[in-house]
Amino acid sequence: MQPIQHQMMGYDRAITMFSPDGRLLQVEYAKKTVRLGNTAIGMVCKDGVLLVTDKRIVDKLVVPEAIEKIFKIDDHLMATAAGILSDARVLVEQGQVRAQQHRVTYDTPCDAVTIVKHICDIKQMCTQSGGLRPFGVSMLVAGIDEGGKKLFETDPTGIFYQYKATVIGEGEPDIEEVLYKEYKETMSIEEGLKLCIKCLKKVLNENFNAERIDAAYIEEKEKTMKKVDKERLKKLL
Repeated sequence: MQPIQHQMMGYDRAITMFSPDGRLLQVEYAKKTVRLGNTAIGMVCKDGVLLVTDKRIVDKLVVPEAIEKIFKIDDHLMATAAGILSDARVLVEQGQVRAQQHRVTYDTPCDAVTIVKHICDIKQMCTQSGGLRPFGVSMLVAGIDEGGKKLFETDPTGIFYQYKATVIGEGEPDIEEVLYKEYKETMSIEEGLKLCIKCLKKVLNENFNAERIDAAYIEEKEKTMKKVDKERLKKLL
């Protein structure tokens, strides 16, 4: 095993160098960073889309309300992330600019896939340019556009997929198992929220409380992002 490790070491020095078996090792390391990040769950419900994430408060002196893990891209689009959150903020800002440019140019709300492709183009560029490192973050982008309710997941390579329900970050295998068994497309946002809380409780165990949860949704009728307040979360708990 040891000689193979030494052989591979030379190929993770630069992002632009492929290993002999066709892998970009720096990109794979970025994916590992995502798996260590805070848990984030996305869900398409019958009446809208939902994002729920763990704020991961590590210091009791931190003000929980000051931690933002779900970002507004436009009224009808929102995003969350797992991995290096400072990387995510840069990508969110790029998405916000793209959404506003679309409104100014076409006088209509931007569709979700345009924002996702724009974010993924930036990510992909950082996998083929010397002197750069990949974005160490996966993102969930949820929204409602003319095509209906949408949920996308992007990874550090710049690949994206559309999902009905998905999870990123720590505890991904455990939560994925619950989603496979219990998620239904006929769920309301309220029912989806209960399921997401159940999933987070399973992963966080004794560290679980309402202060750690950040949740937001967009209803199909209003197409406007709304945060779930703490009182509502406590009732669900």
